Amino acid sequence: MLNQLTAAEIAAKLRAKEVSAREVTQSFLDRIVKEDPHYNAFLTVNSDQALAQADQAQSKIDSGEHHPLCGIPIALKDNLSTRNIKTTCASRILENYVPPFTATSVQKLDDIGAISIGKTNLDEFAMGTTNENSAFGSVHNPWDTERAPGGSSGGSAVAVSAELAPLSLGSDTGGSIRFPAALCGVVGFKPTYGRVSRYGLVAFASSLDQIGPFAKNVEDAALLANAISGHDPLDSTSLKNSQINTSDLKTGSLRGLRLGIPEELFGPEIDPQVREVFELACDNLAREGAEIKRLSLPSINYGVTTYYIIAPAEASSNLARFDGVRFGPRIEKEGHIESFSATRGELFGPEVKLRIMVGTYALSSGYYDAYYHRAQQVRGLMTAEFERAYQDLDFIISPTSPIVAPKLGGITDQMALKALDLCTIPANMGGFPSISIPCGLAYDLPVGFQLTGPVMSDEKILQASYAIEQAFGRDYRRPPIL
Repeated sequence: MLNQLTAAEIAAKLRAKEVSAREVTQSFLDRIVKEDPHYNAFLTVNSDQALAQADQAQSKIDSGEHHPLCGIPIALKDNLSTRNIKTTCASRILENYVPPFTATSVQKLDDIGAISIGKTNLDEFAMGTTNENSAFGSVHNPWDTERAPGGSSGGSAVAVSAELAPLSLGSDTGGSIRFPAALCGVVGFKPTYGRVSRYGLVAFASSLDQIGPFAKNVEDAALLANAISGHDPLDSTSLKNSQINTSDLKTGSLRGLRLGIPEELFGPEIDPQVREVFELACDNLAREGAEIKRLSLPSINYGVTTYYIIAPAEASSNLARFDGVRFGPRIEKEGHIESFSATRGELFGPEVKLRIMVGTYALSSGYYDAYYHRAQQVRGLMTAEFERAYQDLDFIISPTSPIVAPKLGGITDQMALKALDLCTIPANMGGFPSISIPCGLAYDLPVGFQLTGPVMSDEKILQASYAIEQAFGRDYRRPPIL
């Protein structure tokens, strides 16, 4: 069954001519039609275009000169612009928007012959923790379809976990790749800020957003990270010499690896069974020669509060363009202001409106210094604390999520939902690379193990993650309902 294989394994079959790119693509298209009604992971499926891309990929494969991901289907989060294909951001205000251009990360995949198989569901404009904020319905977790997959990239995580696509792309602003990866039992990687171009990503919070891969294992995630990374002159924050090199991925060792656990990421907020699984994983790594120590990073205690000032402030600015004039539908009223208010009021969802209001308030005259400026100061303090810790450590580790996948609708307290980002937010604050790897089960549901490293340590974090993955094993990876 092709759906059970990793991307690297499918690539090997393509190279050996055991299967064609069209057969691979059709296999996953058929599986989406059959299985996605259980999950609601896809908003758009590009059947005709995907098959046309598959035929073009096959020509490259037959020529013998092709990238390892040539002919591999990849699902795309629906906040990545795709020329001539709807990009909705799971919002009614962009329900029928078709971009005239393609995001750089997607274009890079098109250029190497990867197959863009469809656009995945998400929290509206990537604003949410459980993927219940989509205007087109919640996404369901393959491990238990009554549970949430995590957000905001829930559709992309489920696409890989439910084997609807071998790989997918998501975006991570405060944990939106790593959190759903943990809850769905797959690998999710957020590269260093600036190593993957944000051009064509519909912006949520521009200083925090980063595109990254979901995959069944670290090897596949590394292949996709390599393919989408690199300098882009269309993105002013894109770093020079930033392509992620994965040639040494499998040469790492756990012996002597220095790992630190901040007490602030291992407190009472962590579910006891999640804590137990994480501690067993740490014991496993210690037996393999890793050095693990506890430390304190006090600024983490302010991470969630700081994030929920900075991110809404940037969102308030970025979403001002969606006014019924330049993008999307317009609700006509008597007068421009009335039309503007009606369009945004009726077509934005409640979470988006909440964050716009919070952000606008934080940026308003008289409150800018008290809220936004102070939050940026705390952000700088947190970044400095992590950088000092990296002088003595290779990586900071923690559970990715304090809990396993919650029931859909099970958490109604908005502050409790936002507090679930505790472990993932610091990496976005400092622009650090961070990855979530499955490390076991609690309550028969996946638990994620997170590594966060210094800026530009992407190659090292992937190398270490590959070695850690081998130590953990993979027996529990596949949802039991598949």
